[in-house]
Amino acid sequence: MVFGSLCLGLLVLPVFGAAPVNYRTDQILIQPKAGGSHTALASFHAARGAKVLQAFAAVGGAQVVSLPAGETVASLLAKYRQSGLVEFAEPDYLVYADATLPNDPKFVDGTLWGLNNYGQNGGTVNADMDAPEAWDVLNSASNIVVAVLDSGIRATHEDLAANMWVNPQDGGHGYNAFTGTNNPDDDGGHGTLVAGVLGGVGNNGKGVCGVAWRVQLMACKCLAADGTGSDSTVIACIEYARTNGARIINASFDTPTPSLAVSNAIVAARNAGIIWVASAGNGQNTAGRNIDVTPSYPACYGIDNIVSVAYTTRTDGLGFFSNYGATNVDLAAPGDEVYSTINWSDTSYYPPSGLGINIAGTSFSAPGVSGALALMLARYPSENYQQIIQRLLKATDPLPSRPENA
Repeated sequence: MVFGSLCLGLLVLPVFGAAPVNYRTDQILIQPKAGGSHTALASFHAARGAKVLQAFAAVGGAQVVSLPAGETVASLLAKYRQSGLVEFAEPDYLVYADATLPNDPKFVDGTLWGLNNYGQNGGTVNADMDAPEAWDVLNSASNIVVAVLDSGIRATHEDLAANMWVNPQDGGHGYNAFTGTNNPDDDGGHGTLVAGVLGGVGNNGKGVCGVAWRVQLMACKCLAADGTGSDSTVIACIEYARTNGARIINASFDTPTPSLAVSNAIVAARNAGIIWVASAGNGQNTAGRNIDVTPSYPACYGIDNIVSVAYTTRTDGLGFFSNYGATNVDLAAPGDEVYSTINWSDTSYYPPSGLGINIAGTSFSAPGVSGALALMLARYPSENYQQIIQRLLKATDPLPSRPENA
């Protein structure tokens, strides 16, 4: 079984883990030798099955030459260089748009490896979400509401406040299913961590940036301070999200027990065009399990608006604790060695430096996917939830499913 690892390039789909090829593999550039025989060069082209695709008379007669079948760029370059007929032969090197990069300190120093992995701290180059490539296309989903069903969100945090959704009816930022009020303050911390990964304010010179620099975070508190909730709190938050304009629901929690009531609520959300992003779940201090064999919900409900997410490491491996499954897991995204916002104060981030703490899990890969989906919805506003999900899944690369260290 293989799973797809998320590449967030909205228009480009590079292969993770492979050394990048920085030139075209279907053609090369040559410049004929000054005063050389045009006939001899034409015969040389023909003998190798190469064709002149374009010539630039004003640039020394430089030519774009096609790569014949059976040749590599390196082998063809060698033949032209040895022919005595050219001034030079070189690859047709690629050029790139200057990346739109945020100034948030933990992106700049490489801590947020899941967004841009250039091999820092032993990572594998490009084992990431290719966020800079996507940000060149779009970094804001300011019109997209994402409901974070969790322990709440610290709405006044310096890296979240500008992205908090505001209910036009009561001025609140969401819903608390335990109190039935519009005060979904985070007393557990988990929801604020999730929110930072998804939609930490980008390019504000503070802390972190989320996958979506601008997005509307709707805080829906269905988990208590100890991280537990129930089907009824989940349903109440689904209904709040559905009736208040959410386009995506992020659900970074799981249970081994299916519920008809919860599945019906997810179907109702689906009927409203809402995408449901579910964490695939983690092993409890053990390696992750195959949820095709031992199901985890809501990831395993067979409803077509659900996107189930495993987590990967900075070396492109499936995380040790991550659940997996050929049928019930759709893709994986970075979710190891996470650094994000925390609810302790308006300027707090986690984990503290120097303590050697690693937070990891599908709880943090799921919001990365939610952020990607928000950008896709903003980029392709006419597409329905099925089209957006298919667009997401096409923007993945196959990787082995076997957990690292297993």
